[in-house]
Amino acid sequence: METIIKLKNVNKKFKDFSLENLSLDINKGYITGLIGSNGSGKSSTIRIMMDLMRPDSGDLEIFGLNYEEHEKEIKGRIGFVYDSNIYYEGLNLSDIQRIVGPAYRNWNKGTYFNYLKKFNLPKNKPIKTFSKGMQMKASLAIALSHDAELLIMDEPTAGLDPVFRRELLNILQDILIEENRTIFFSTHITSDLEKIADYVAFIKDGRVIFNHSINDLQEKFSLVKGELELLDRDTSKAFVHINQSSDTFEAMTDDVEKIRRIFGDTVIIDKISLEEIMYFFNGDDNDD
Repeated sequence: METIIKLKNVNKKFKDFSLENLSLDINKGYITGLIGSNGSGKSSTIRIMMDLMRPDSGDLEIFGLNYEEHEKEIKGRIGFVYDSNIYYEGLNLSDIQRIVGPAYRNWNKGTYFNYLKKFNLPKNKPIKTFSKGMQMKASLAIALSHDAELLIMDEPTAGLDPVFRRELLNILQDILIEENRTIFFSTHITSDLEKIADYVAFIKDGRVIFNHSINDLQEKFSLVKGELELLDRDTSKAFVHINQSSDTFEAMTDDVEKIRRIFGDTVIIDKISLEEIMYFFNGDDNDD
């Protein structure tokens, strides 16, 4: 399996936050989602990937290349999809084609206007008249029209209504299937990832906690529910994380057979959602 993005032991210190020894591999030809709570480091990680800021230490390779020697080539092969308009609001999409096209070696005017038609975007109306969803489609059309191999998106579905969110997810899935591109996007909406992602990376406090396929995650972890009286110092150690109420508990385990040996049929073992996995990993170990 070919790695298209590789971060290794990346460190970046801010005033009140740090990325610490962050390592992350993104596989070519798949959709990978980066999840984490607000302030966990998602946007900082993407800014480093896009060379919008440099790490204090560590290594970054994209397409097996580094920015120091191959900045122009790397950026020509990446499409960054913004969640809002970054152009002068009085411009229309025909204007943008004339401005943006010459900046890319592989720009295809025909492809661009085909995407505008496919996405139902007017080419002669000012961008200031566009909804947030239309702005997202316009940004996506630009990224796809210079033959970008890798699409990077920061919170692309945030603030979109449910109908357009579903439409955007379908578009991304079609792009991957039909055009064999790689898509990496950050989000806190885990249900979006469950619909389309192949891999999920979880970041907490500037550290990558896991990077697994969706299938592996749901096979690795399970949700356990039971009466609080079943827990003591020893049995609590069987769980990765626990959330307690007044008389019951919910917990996450990565060893279902061990839970069955300890508790028998006194607990309920269920499948776990990505949202629940994120919730438990955001808690404190075994003492929530």
